[in-house]
Amino acid sequence: MTAKLQPCLWFDGNAEEASRFYAETFPGSRVGAVMRAPADYPSGKKGNVLTVEMTIFDMPFLLLNGGPEFKFDEAVSFQVATDDQAETDRYWKAITESGGEESMCGWCKDRFGLSWQITPRRLTELITQGGETSERAFKAMMEMRKIDIAALDKAVEGVKP
Repeated sequence: MTAKLQPCLWFDGNAEEASRFYAETFPGSRVGAVMRAPADYPSGKKGNVLTVEMTIFDMPFLLLNGGPEFKFDEAVSFQVATDDQAETDRYWKAITESGGEESMCGWCKDRFGLSWQITPRRLTELITQGGETSERAFKAMMEMRKIDIAALDKAVEGVKP
């Protein structure tokens, strides 16, 4: 059953590949209905995968093979709140080491160009405390690519790296 509201992600012919990657990477994810085009269309042929319905972290998504006209950019990203360093490392590695790329402050892109923020809950806790704790945590985060929870805690304590 199609959700009342769901994000639609535009791909260039690799929506089915992306759906498998996301389903393998994130718990609570699965590939659902795959719709094939009943006729030729501007960026594809009859029988090509047109859309893939799936869930990522139990949230519904529609992946559309819309063609090369549009690309992902950082204006839309998905934030994954992680519970510890092991979970942070696992998602970071899955996304960046399979053809993706690292960026700053916990941001990375997967091989399809979709932006992700791999954000430990500890970072959010520290930054929302306010005052010197917030400032030190924020300053440390601004120097990181993948977020290092132990380094954040040291920065908050005033320990220089």
